[in-house]
Formats: sequence, C-alpha cells, structure tokens
Amino acid sequence: MAKSVTVKQPILRLEESRRQYARATRVLVGGVNSPVRSFMSVGGEPLIVERGEGPFIYDADGNEYVDFICGWGALILGHARREVLQAVQATLEKGTILGLTNELEIELAERIIEAFPSIELVRFVNSGTEAAMTAIRLARAYTGRRKILKFEGCYHGHLDYLLTKAGSGLATYSLPASDGVPEEITRDTITVPYNDADAVESVFKQAGPEIACVIVEPIAGNMGVVPPKQGFLEALREITERYGSLLIFDEVITGFRVARGGAQELYGVRPDLTCLGKIIGGGFPIGAVGGRAEIMKLLTPTGRVYQAGTFSGNPISMSAGIATIDLLTPQLYERLEHLSSTLERGVVEAAKNSNANILTNRVGSMFSLFFTDRRRVENYSDVQSSDRARFTQLFWEMVRRGVLLPPSPFETIFVSASHDEAVVKRAVEAFAEAFRVIGEAA
Repeated sequence: MAKSVTVKQPILRLEESRRQYARATRVLVGGVNSPVRSFMSVGGEPLIVERGEGPFIYDADGNEYVDFICGWGALILGHARREVLQAVQATLEKGTILGLTNELEIELAERIIEAFPSIELVRFVNSGTEAAMTAIRLARAYTGRRKILKFEGCYHGHLDYLLTKAGSGLATYSLPASDGVPEEITRDTITVPYNDADAVESVFKQAGPEIACVIVEPIAGNMGVVPPKQGFLEALREITERYGSLLIFDEVITGFRVARGGAQELYGVRPDLTCLGKIIGGGFPIGAVGGRAEIMKLLTPTGRVYQAGTFSGNPISMSAGIATIDLLTPQLYERLEHLSSTLERGVVEAAKNSNANILTNRVGSMFSLFFTDRRRVENYSDVQSSDRARFTQLFWEMVRRGVLLPPSPFETIFVSASHDEAVVKRAVEAFAEAFRVIGEAA
C-alpha cells in the first residue's frame, strides 16, 4: 500500500532538472529519446526523472509526483514492483541474452494464448512498432493484397506507411504526416474517421478486393481515450470477413490493461491478428504479434514472410512479463476499476464545482479528460476541437501540486494497482485546486 499523502503546495525546486535538460540537449535530439516525453507542446522543459516507487515518480531535484503516465501504460503494477524485480534478478544471474529459444519465451507465450482465444501462435518482437509492421506484412502475404485501412487518430508505431493522420506524438505536434516518408509509400494506406462504420463500408465497396487488412486500436488510446461506439468493432469484423480482408487489433495499450484478454475480451470481438506490447514486458522492451495459426505459420522459418530480431524474446523481458501477468487476478482488475472510477468521479465533481467545461472518457484504468463543450468525444475531429491551451494550464498546475499527467491531451492517463485511495484523493484535491486557479485566470 502507498504511504499516506497530503496535497503539496504549488512550489517546486527544478534547478537540477533544468541543468540536466540543458546537458541532454547537447547530446540527445531535443533532449529526449521519444517526442512524447518532451514538454514543448505544453510550453516548457521536461522533468528529468531519477526513480520510481509504487505510484510515485521522483525528479532530479527530489520532487515527488503521483505518476499517471505509468511508463505510458506499461506499468500496470506501478513502479519497482517487488515480485517483478525478484524475477528479473533471478534471470539476470543466468545471463542477459542467450541467443536461442529459452523456456521463458514458451511460458510467456502460453500465458498470452491462454488469455487471448483469438491467438494460436505468437512471435515476440522488440516493440509495438515491430508488432504492427509484422502483422501488416503477414496480412499482405496472406491475402495477396496491398492496401491497408486505418483510422484517424490511431497510432500504430512509426512505420512509414502508417504515419498518416496518426495520434500520439504526431497529434501532439499537429503533424498530418512525417517528413521523410515518400508519397508513394502511403499511397496504399486509406484513412477514415474512427468510429465511422459507414465510412469503412463505403471504402470497401470501392476497393474491398484490394484491401489486405483493417488495423485499429479497439479502444483508441493515442488521441486520448476514445472508446468504440456500440457496434463499431462488430461492423469491422463483419465487413472484413465479407471481403476476405484481415482484422488486426492493435492492443499494445489495451492488452492485459482493460481486461486480462484485452479489448477483445471486453467487447467480444475476435480479430485475425493481435499486436501486443507494454504490459507483457513488465516494464522492459517488448512487442508481440499473435493470431490464427494458418496466418502466423507464414512467418519464417515455417513460411516465407521474413521477420527477425537479435533481442526478440529477451529473457529479461520474458521474466518480467511472466511475473506481471501472474499478478493480474480478477481482484486486481476490480481494484483498478474502483480506483479509476473514483478518480473520474472526483475529477468531474471538481470541474463542476469550478465551472470548468470538461468531458471525460474512461475504459477501466485508461482515462482522459478534454476541455470541451461537446457531449461526446468519439473521433479525432472531436479531440482536436478541445481546448489545448486549457489543458496546458491544467498540466502545469498539476505539476506544481505534485501530480504528473501526460504532457498532451492526446495521451492516456493511466491508473496502476499501486495507486490507492489516499493517492487518488490527493490527485482529486490537486485537480480541484488546479481547476479553481484556471477559472480565476480566465
């Protein structure tokens, strides 16, 4: 259980963070190794963090924050969970990379297959980007088709042919696409609005026999949290089956997060292929693609679809993933739901008391808030219409009060099992103070 806490005053020492950031900019592009870690979108310099413990993260100046980034969703158990550290330590003593198949790879794959009925075989890779790349390569090989259909605001990694109207960092920095990607690379990528089954049907009527696959975040988490409308995922399943295309669920975020069997368990829709990452590595680098055996067997060495990776199935990631998954009991998911719903209710009430116009979206321990007058946020256009300046104000007011949110409304707020009611209460009180200050400044 986390220690008892009280709301911090909005005063921080950041001298060491600033010194380290200046040092970082001399050797790292933008001072970061992923654009979402930069605070440029919220008009400031990023914190330099030193360590994490349970629901807290500590910066280089020793400031403590309630952490709602949680390793961008990877840390469902919180920072430095004892059982995970012990498993990793035991594995480290046997070696860091073994170069051949190890029993840990088998054990983690068995756990994934048990949790996801749609998965019959697994291939481990090193990131979610690699998982999406492999899944699409498989889909093209299996169908003999070229075209891909994706959705606005959904992010599937930094693949050339998927960097069109994507979420996450592209959305944060208002980039419709990435420089360095030739137009012909994205010529076979079709992008339609999320949650619009009619648009998907229309595209398939025109180009169905050419479409290899539909790839989708079954719960969008890279434009903030945007759940699927009732019937949307079912429509994707029916349309792809009718036209002989494959349905790929990108569950890098949602896999083991919203349920043990991911969003496909929650909504009862089975894809042909599934991309996983984050939680299955227990805080270490990982990715995986899994699906029907007849599709997966197209991968080398049993088929002619090539994929390889020196660190794929690394024993450290495998052991951390096994230890994490073994702790994901029904009781843990009940705890996550209770904590997350308590946080959402508290934030909504705090905003109401300060006359702040917000809308919240939440699925399990994935949570977002948008400054908007809209009654619903269902797609990328809705998200883009929210007030980003107000979110920037909120972000910094929360930082000053010792609560760390993602520095973009296009990312997800995550709750971990290490958060407890005292920590959630601290966060809600900080939200109340922040909304009050923002209202007074308006």
